[in-house]
Amino acid sequence: MLLRRFSRRLFCTKPPPGGSSNVQELLDNAATFEDITPKTPDDEWATLPYPEGTSYRQSQAAKSRKPKKDPRKTSIILFPGQGAQFVGMGKDLVKIPSAKDMFSLASEILKFDVLKVCLEGPVAKLNSTRYCQPAVLVASLAALEKLKEERPAAIDECYATAGFSLGEITALIFAGSIPFDQGLRLVQVRAEAMQLASDAAAGGMATVLYGPDSKVGQACLRAKEWCIERGVENPECLVANYLYPHCKVVAGSEEALKFLETSAKEFGLRRVKRLPVSGAFHSSLMEAAVLPFRRALDKIELSDPLISVHSNVDGKRYRGAEHVRKQLPKQIVRPVRWEQTLHILYERAQGTYFPRTFEVGPGRALTTILKQVNAKAADHAFNISP
Repeated sequence: MLLRRFSRRLFCTKPPPGGSSNVQELLDNAATFEDITPKTPDDEWATLPYPEGTSYRQSQAAKSRKPKKDPRKTSIILFPGQGAQFVGMGKDLVKIPSAKDMFSLASEILKFDVLKVCLEGPVAKLNSTRYCQPAVLVASLAALEKLKEERPAAIDECYATAGFSLGEITALIFAGSIPFDQGLRLVQVRAEAMQLASDAAAGGMATVLYGPDSKVGQACLRAKEWCIERGVENPECLVANYLYPHCKVVAGSEEALKFLETSAKEFGLRRVKRLPVSGAFHSSLMEAAVLPFRRALDKIELSDPLISVHSNVDGKRYRGAEHVRKQLPKQIVRPVRWEQTLHILYERAQGTYFPRTFEVGPGRALTTILKQVNAKAADHAFNISP
């Protein structure tokens, strides 16, 4: 049973030796990584969940695995990413012994008091990438213990999982592909490397709301040209998160985002709102973070996921451990195709029932997005917040 295998794998771990110095060692001895640049325009700008001219059976059904049973008795578990955190998360979990033990183990591994940061912050510390990513991951996995107590069948009958950005690693830990202790160390390296990349190249992210006649792609290309004309070195501006129809998140250089804010009307953009993040995540400005992340991932003995885990890169499920090893590093610099992933997970023939969905972790962003993409599936969605 998935529930028993998850619990056994999660707590049969030992803190790795070496402490936090191993993180810097990985950063100093980065490996080479290829295939971080989209090869075709389709890689960069596609928004449709399947190629034009193909049917659902040819596209979606081939990318997701659905059990041959009443969907109402099955479940899908989704995990949030960075940005979902809030001071006080975890306060409802400390009364659950297994969840409290998880925070204690995580603190021993990460060498800082994870629960204290979650409960007390301060906000600036919790929002810092190097603390935020491990904290959100632990809070999400601890919230699984709450779900296990309240609705154990939700875990036992889970046949697919996915996570937004950082949440994808949470999903892989839940699915048994990455051991809990090594997954924490991996996220620590990821967070530290992304923080250093952000410090080296000033950038940010902004949510863009637009209409059918808007020109998001042209706006991003023009923003890069505007930066080049003014001597900005290696400017970036691209869609980093595909959320739902007429809503995307753009990542880019600081100057490029300022151009979008001041020129929104020219390209039919209805709203450009900055996000409180420290860097241009899921863009080429994070390229330096890929190297230590892959090096750290190569040191982990991965297992084939026990259930389907869907990749942010293309929405498809991982085929096995080696596919995870090859695909996961790309996620740092590639757009999060969340809208596409939801299409793949929830596309159904008319009249078919939907599985129950559980968003496990801080915030309600993923169920909110699901409602915009597939309102019928969202009718069966629940939040398990820490």
